[in-house]
Parts: sequence; C-alpha cells; structure tokens
Amino acid sequence: MSGDIDSGAAPVAESKEYKVRLEIFEGPLDLLLYLIKKNELDIYDIPIETITRQYIEYLELMRILDLEIAGEFLVMAATLMMIKSRMLLPEDDRAEEEEEEEDDPRWDLVRQLVEYKKFKDAAGYLEGREEEQGDVFGPEGEHLELGPQPEVAFSDVGIFDLISALNEALERAEPEEVAEIFAEPCSVADMVDEVLRETGGGREIELRSLFTGRKSRQEMVCTFLAVLELIKLNELVAEQEAHFGRIVIRRREGPETAAATVPGDLEEAP
Repeated sequence: MSGDIDSGAAPVAESKEYKVRLEIFEGPLDLLLYLIKKNELDIYDIPIETITRQYIEYLELMRILDLEIAGEFLVMAATLMMIKSRMLLPEDDRAEEEEEEEDDPRWDLVRQLVEYKKFKDAAGYLEGREEEQGDVFGPEGEHLELGPQPEVAFSDVGIFDLISALNEALERAEPEEVAEIFAEPCSVADMVDEVLRETGGGREIELRSLFTGRKSRQEMVCTFLAVLELIKLNELVAEQEAHFGRIVIRRREGPETAAATVPGDLEEAP
C-alpha cells in the first residue's frame, strides 16, 4: 500500500482557520522509519528517490494541514535531496577522500536509522516491561490479580498513521467540480461536534468511515483536523490492531463534554 500522494488530484484549499496547534513528538527519523516499514523496504538498501519523494509529500501534506513542523524535518529533506543528487553522480566524481565503506552516499543515513531504531526498540521494550510490572504489582507495589486479557492488543496510533489515513482517503476521493473546490470553507468546530455525536454512546468507529460521504477534500481535511483536536484534548483515543491496519477511534472513558473545551479560534471558524 503506497504512501504516495496522487499528484493528479485536485489541490486541497489551505486555510489558516484550520490551524491545529498539535505538537509533533516524532521526528524526521521516525517518519523515515515509518515509510521504510510501510513500504517493506530494506533499511540497508533504501531506494532514495522513492523515499525522498514520499518524505517530501508527507511534509507537504503536513504543511497543508498547518501542523507545526520542526526545522529538523526540513533539514532532513535537504539531506535526502543531497544524497539523491550524489547518487546520480558517476562514482569517479565522488570525493576521493571518502573511505571505501563511505562510497555509498546513503551510508551515513543508514547508520543513523539503524542506531535510532535500536534506541526506539529498547525504549519500547523497557516501557512494555514497566507497564507489565505496574499491571501485576500496582502503583504501591501491592500484588494484583490480572483479569482476562483481550485477544487483540491495540497499539497507540502515531501522527504519521493518521496522516496516512487522510492521504488514502484523499486519493480515493472523486475528482472535484470547480464549484466544490471554491466552496465556502467548512467549520472545524462543527466537525468536532459531528465527530463527538458519531462516537457517542461508547461507539467505536473506523477513522476512514468519517471521511465517507464528505462533499469535498476540504471537508475531509476539516474532519481530520477535528479528530486531531479531540485527540489533543484527550477526548478521543485512536487505536490500531496492527501496524498499518485499520484505525479505530472512540471516546476516552469518562470524558468531559468536549464542546466546552474547544479552542475559541475553532469555534469562530466559518
């Protein structure tokens, strides 16, 4: 399943009304590892042209969504472009002082990715052990009896999983008429209310079902930003059965009414 954005699709209109101040805790190496795993690529033999194109397309979608992007994402984009250009040079034109193992322009990036992946895997293992200990002994060290465990363990959904889901929905969307492209912008606040209604009563719904029936790509983006805002406000939980599997969203247990906490700039959006 490709993470590419369909370059032939109608552009999504941008609007400052949609800004979601969501801090992205994952960095450029996380995005590269995500794309490598999603496309089932060999980390030691990265198709640099493909990965560069997809990386830049994800950054462009993040820009359209008006997410706050750290400068290191742009630095990595420049690094990928530099590696790509060096890969196009004949070997004789590469710097003579390079060590033999450095002849491949991708090698430094590969080392960074491998080391970072080791760090992430170790951190994930330790976090899992900590959660297991907490489940067994409780916060004060007392022994707890474990109840029946669910057959499927859901994992937290990352920002790149969510962006990928929107990307796939935009690719599936029918070409828009000119009137739809220039239609009056939708309101994120209204979409927040709609998402809360659809997830009320303890219902779990698939994220992509929220995009079904939207009149335009702009409405899809508006819906997506509403979901992001509700996740940020701890009103919604997004879960996934497996990597790159379907994303399910539900209300957090015992949430307060989110409408009262929606930021003012979203309430005032047209």
